Amino acid sequence: MKKKVFDIIQIGDKSNKVSRAFDYFILANILLNISVMFFLTFEGLSGLFGVFKTIEYVTTIIFCIEYGLRIWTAPYLYRDKPYLRFLLSYDGIVDLLTIIPVFFLTGFVVFRMLRVVRILHLFRINAQYDSFNVITEVLKKKRNQIISSVFIIVVLLLASSLCMYSAEHEAQPGVFENAFSGIWWAVSTVLTVGYGDIYPVTILGRCMAILIAFLGVGVVAIPTGIISAGFVEQYTHSQSVLDNNHADLEEILEIQVDKRFAKRTVAELRKNEHLHIYMILREDMTVIPMEDTRLLNNDIIICKFF
Repeated sequence: MKKKVFDIIQIGDKSNKVSRAFDYFILANILLNISVMFFLTFEGLSGLFGVFKTIEYVTTIIFCIEYGLRIWTAPYLYRDKPYLRFLLSYDGIVDLLTIIPVFFLTGFVVFRMLRVVRILHLFRINAQYDSFNVITEVLKKKRNQIISSVFIIVVLLLASSLCMYSAEHEAQPGVFENAFSGIWWAVSTVLTVGYGDIYPVTILGRCMAILIAFLGVGVVAIPTGIISAGFVEQYTHSQSVLDNNHADLEEILEIQVDKRFAKRTVAELRKNEHLHIYMILREDMTVIPMEDTRLLNNDIIICKFF
């Protein structure tokens, strides 16, 4: 019985009609729940608030039942400490955060928008090595450069706030009261939002504002360029992996990683073991190997010795 329930609630199993029907049922439940959440903000529909609340609680109860079933069938998904691993997993945390606000944290309505993640998961958008995984891989690979550029932006914001305070405090003491009061102006200028509710009136302040605005355009473009370059590199690498598909299929091996290969990187295995890895199968996820990708125990690798 537990195995049948597990097969049904697994997302995106097209071979199982009952499972697929369950997926669409959950999808309809998600869309209905989110729609009701928005309808509850319209005062003109106040006469229907009782109906909306009823629908909200019914759909949330369905979420609770699904969450309970996923905990119950966790042993089929994880080998060691299945219940704890599910509760601490990405899916388990998202499921919990979509339920709690309805009963306890009513003010944290933003958590309820995490139900949208269920829609993405429903169609296994994040289960394979696709655009979402590419984004994650690029951010992880370029994290040092991104952190450095963000640090530069923060320094520019603080310096801009201090400069504008020095130039504008006497002319606008009520607007630029202290060094941190210019943070709002600095953010709207450096990040090119430009609300215009706070602006300099002195000649020195305006000259500095022009310079800061130009610097802001250049500085904000830095992380954008880093991420764009990362996407190009990732795409080029993915294409090179696909180009290897012409390799002789008789030489392609499927190996389960044991202690011999576990915790070693793809680069180490290619250099020391003369092993070229085309793909890594990790639980329900397919990973394209990078140079610094480290193999885990029980991974399945598609590879070839050269």
